[in-house]
This record gives sequence, C-alpha cells and structure tokens, in this order.
Amino acid sequence: MQVAWLAWESGFDYISRFRSSHISHFGICKVMIKKHQGKSIVCADSTIIDKGDLIGELHLNNKMILTMIKSQGSDRTALMTARLVRKSMKQISEAFTSQPEFSEVRALVGITLLHRGLTHGLGFEQQPMKSGLFQRVTTAYLRLLLSVLHPEGKKRIGRKTEQLIPMMLIHSRGSLRNRFKSVKKVAVAEELWLLQPSSNSL
Repeated sequence: MQVAWLAWESGFDYISRFRSSHISHFGICKVMIKKHQGKSIVCADSTIIDKGDLIGELHLNNKMILTMIKSQGSDRTALMTARLVRKSMKQISEAFTSQPEFSEVRALVGITLLHRGLTHGLGFEQQPMKSGLFQRVTTAYLRLLLSVLHPEGKKRIGRKTEQLIPMMLIHSRGSLRNRFKSVKKVAVAEELWLLQPSSNSL
C-alpha cells in the first residue's frame, strides 16, 4: 500500500506542475505557487486573499517521512519532522523576501490533520475549512494518507476520529516575515560575535 501510494503521489506531483506557476523545494517542504480558487480568506492581520490571488501551497515530503518512520520509528520521526519543518520555514521566509517568484505571493497556506503537534512554535494561524464537498474529500484523503503512512494510522483514526479534522494553516506575507525575522537577526548577531577577536588571544 505504501509503495502504491508513493507511486500515485509521484504521478500527482507530475500533474501538479501544470497547476502551478512555480514549484520550489525547501528541505522537507514543497511550495507550489498557484492562484487561490476558493472563497476569500481573511487572515488575523487583516490580509485578505481573494480568488485569483497568488498563494504558496505548502506540502510535506511524504516519501522522506516514510523513510524516517521505517528507520527511526514514529515517535522519533515526529520530533525530527518538526525540526525539519522549522528549518524549511526559515528558508521559505527568506524566499518570500529574496526570490522574484514569491514577490506577488500573498500568503503561505497548507492543509493538514496534524495541526496540533506539527505546527507548534511556527506561528501559523489556524482556520477551519468551509464545509462542503471539497472539505469532505480532503478529510477522506488525509485520513487515508495517515492510515497508509503512519504505522498506527488506522488505530489512531479509530480512537480520535472527531479530532482528525483538516485545518487550514495560514501565514500571511507579513506574519511570515515577522515570525522569522528575529531568527535571522539572532543568526547574524551570533556570526558577528564569532568574528570578534578574543581578548584571550592578546
């Protein structure tokens, strides 16, 4: 099932190239730049994403996650995935300010069942999906994905069905910049400190 699912995802990735204007890979994450097709989204900082606006659609590399699960186990993989996503988010934030492909992108948007543990400390705002056919199809798809990739996926779905509801994770352009700009400043400060001559060397 896992091999078949990954083969299907590879085919879907190929088709996705024609649905987006640009695709970038940032470690464990992939961002597809495309036009927003749903209803308008109002972000917490009052940014409005209307139909036709460019968004960065965020996806995880499920093949990489499955490889880690097989070699490290599910608990350790969860921790490793969280760290890798954090690293990818820093790279994505930098891309929003430095790469021309992202100059008109208004927000970073992802949809996931694992919004409670995966996004801790990343500053995403969470919004429920609008009820309807797309929400039901997305719920079924993500639950199937969890049951295929996670070693305890079927049991987890059975125990916590009511909690496994997909949520939209959103970072407006401004919130993404504000969330990770302090990280950049700290990194620069540390580099400058390392370059300063030590008094012990005199």
